[in-house]
Amino acid sequence: MRRIGQAISKEECEEILTNEPRGVLALLGDDDYPYAIPMSHVYVDGKIYFHGAQEGHKNDAVKKHSKVSYCVMDKGIKAKDSWWYTFKSVIVFGKMKTLTDRDEKTERLTHLGDKFFPTHEETVDEINRLLDRTEVFEITIEHMSGKIVKEK
Repeated sequence: MRRIGQAISKEECEEILTNEPRGVLALLGDDDYPYAIPMSHVYVDGKIYFHGAQEGHKNDAVKKHSKVSYCVMDKGIKAKDSWWYTFKSVIVFGKMKTLTDRDEKTERLTHLGDKFFPTHEETVDEINRLLDRTEVFEITIEHMSGKIVKEK
């Protein structure tokens, strides 16, 4: 990180990953073009999890090249009577894989569903309905950094 004075702690990074619902996943896509997509995630046990379809560009990209980055920003705080915000962001570098164990997929989908659905019962219903058609992806974090940005 170029501006060391703007760095935030590992604990602050983990708080953002835990509390914020979405980020942007960057992969190496077709013909080595960057491929960045918004994703909903959950951060559990030091890893990041997503769900998605069992086929598609993201799946193909992960199979070809497992190295990814993932960026998450908090909502920020707008300065009173001004246009600028102060916000924190986290960028993660790691390797992404597809989970194959049914019990592990169910456990991670439960974490995801409980983060987004109003009730645990809705999570269970969705998992029961869609598990066999759902892919679960895991990022093992190799490096993580975060910073606070004060626009002016």
